[in-house]
Amino acid sequence: MCRLVGYFGSTISLDQLLYKPEHSLVVQSYKPREMVTGLLNADGFGLGWYHPEKEAQPYIYKNLLPIWNDNNLAHLSRYVETKCTLAYVRSATPPLAVDYSNCQPFTYKNLVFIHNGFIHNFRSSLYRPIRYTLEDTAYQLILGSTDSEHIFALVVNELEKNPEISLETALRNTLATLTALAKTHSVYFSANIILSDGQQLVASRYSNRAPTSTLYWLRDDPLYPDGVIIASEPLFEGNWHKIAEGSLITVKQSLEVQITPVF
Repeated sequence: MCRLVGYFGSTISLDQLLYKPEHSLVVQSYKPREMVTGLLNADGFGLGWYHPEKEAQPYIYKNLLPIWNDNNLAHLSRYVETKCTLAYVRSATPPLAVDYSNCQPFTYKNLVFIHNGFIHNFRSSLYRPIRYTLEDTAYQLILGSTDSEHIFALVVNELEKNPEISLETALRNTLATLTALAKTHSVYFSANIILSDGQQLVASRYSNRAPTSTLYWLRDDPLYPDGVIIASEPLFEGNWHKIAEGSLITVKQSLEVQITPVF
């Protein structure tokens, strides 16, 4: 299991999420409080962020080191400012390899995607069934071997088939496909996901078997005015709201927060 954080709002520096909070993402990498499985998130990390002023594809920074061992990140995160960012620290699901192609976030055009969860026995359960559902663009996008990247390919597949649909609908359809495949093949999965196109955040707290890993949101905290944070665990003491199991949360440009059932 991994730890996730997403931010959308007024411009902040990356270190305000990664380092400054008392229970920052860096702290969560070695001292998580609410992980369902595992003790550490030491199998790499990644960041995706958007330029605060100009239209541009997202910027990505990944490393296979534990996040606490990357000496460059502390300096980089003080320099980089953004209105929208997603970040994660990884606890790899055996036997999936710890290599760069398996390191999140995954991206396509203006999309950034991070996932906390798993598909049980992925290589022998849903690896081929997921691939059979994909059209060529999404299929060719897969470079690694993780369940997470295959779930992202399902999202891309939805958007390529139906360019007019919203990110929320694409994620909802993806979870419906996963649920149907999992039922057919008698497998369980967990899919806490944060997804962005730079104009919004869309996230899910969902699994087809309880319990589901935690996910929280917070808006307009005094330390982060005009901003919304979504995170696996609260970063600091504040008015955090736990997202109900089986829910989608959407953060619009107006910072309006909408929470709806997945199904």
